[in-house]
Amino acid sequence: MAKLKTAVFPVAGLGTRMLPATKVLAKEMLPVIDKPIIQYAVEEAAAAGIEKFVFVTGRGKVMIEDHFDRAVELFETLAKRGKKAELERLQRELYTPGEIVSVRQQEPRGLGHAVWCARHLIEEEAFAVMLPDDLITGEKACLAQMAEAHAETGGNVIAVMEVASEHTERYGVITPGATTGRLTEVKGLVEKPKPEVAPSRLAVIGRYVLTADVFAHLSAHEVGAGGEIQLTDAMAKLIGVRPFHGLAFEGHRYDCGDKLGYLEAIVGIALGRSDLKDGFAQILKRYA
Repeated sequence: MAKLKTAVFPVAGLGTRMLPATKVLAKEMLPVIDKPIIQYAVEEAAAAGIEKFVFVTGRGKVMIEDHFDRAVELFETLAKRGKKAELERLQRELYTPGEIVSVRQQEPRGLGHAVWCARHLIEEEAFAVMLPDDLITGEKACLAQMAEAHAETGGNVIAVMEVASEHTERYGVITPGATTGRLTEVKGLVEKPKPEVAPSRLAVIGRYVLTADVFAHLSAHEVGAGGEIQLTDAMAKLIGVRPFHGLAFEGHRYDCGDKLGYLEAIVGIALGRSDLKDGFAQILKRYA
């Protein structure tokens, strides 16, 4: 099985749930302590061996590209001021020219359309799609777990987690088949079903490993739920054609597109950092 090399990051969304903070600032650039949300996703991809990072951007998202560029003036200033540790950290986080590329989604037509916009940049049989709003932490990168599952099954793999029945309307939900360990065969996919008709409580989270034949279905530009081109609809057409599994990943997922989820991410990650946990825990006690 060929190595997973490319990840697509759909980052053209408006971030309306986080207004007014996202009126000017891209939601993916909102900081979780000292790194923007998008950087956590890119680092997760790099930990899985990804070599090409494709940003599907829109108007007002240039800041994302600039963040991963070499800030010449900043680097020179840090060097002049003897800020060696800060400079070395920023240099470690630089990527080789050509590893990060971007393409514009010129109109908001849905996640499926955003992924389709990257079609000419996908050279491999399989690629990853990562939604930065889903910030996932754990001992092993979520995407690395999925890459291993893809190597084992040879097909499509999506990250899934069990949600409360009343929350199925927020997600794509799978119709489950046989389960082996953390892998569940996907028999069907439904976008945002009402609880009374949801086929399960296994919801699709923003991590996907997809075979490139998904583009043949996305190219039809069929409109689905919400009047948008849904990635879920295109994926559903691959079921039965290729192996298709949901992976109950090991790790913790924070929904950073939601205000409470964003706050939880800050708390959870701060308490997991040796340089912050003790002092931050004392601060939290003041508000308990």
